[in-house]
Amino acid sequence: MNFDAFSGGIEPGGLRNKSDIGILICYMLHNINSPFPEDDIIGIIQENSIANYFETSAAIAELVKCGNIKYTDDNKKNLQITNNGILISSQLYDTVSVTVRQKTIGAIMRLAAQKKLEKENPVTVSQADGGGYNVNFRITDGMRDLMSLTLFVPNIDEVRTVKNNFYQRTDKIYSAVLASVIGDDNMIAEALKDLKT
Repeated sequence: MNFDAFSGGIEPGGLRNKSDIGILICYMLHNINSPFPEDDIIGIIQENSIANYFETSAAIAELVKCGNIKYTDDNKKNLQITNNGILISSQLYDTVSVTVRQKTIGAIMRLAAQKKLEKENPVTVSQADGGGYNVNFRITDGMRDLMSLTLFVPNIDEVRTVKNNFYQRTDKIYSAVLASVIGDDNMIAEALKDLKT
């Protein structure tokens, strides 16, 4: 096989062939089956040491130029696969190793689920009078608010911490607060037990 891609920072089993990088990108967009941010695709490939940033960016540019993928917006942020790209993904996906395909699809699905969670359960941060921050957490069912909670946090580092913890435990937080306001001791005990896991 012709290794024509720069391989700095790439783990063994990563992609060292430009056409394989392009095939993987088509495969990813084909499997997610919706527009996806270019930066996230590059990030997933780079963070998993599958290909480096420059080779991935070049592959995206080439795929766009050839009409295999396209931008869905004027800002050129979101990519979508075209019929040509679907054909490439369908016929050539097995030239990329199963391990690489599974790793990238797992990462893209986790990221898509995280983005959905963040969209449906927004966190807003505003400066509090006298210093610190007010962090507002909203839990929705996708259509209406189920809970809204504002918490004072003294510094930006703690804002990041409480925001990350909220997204990692959204359902558990909702259950614990609901159990507390209902006053059901068994439900409270169960919710607190769930928070520890």
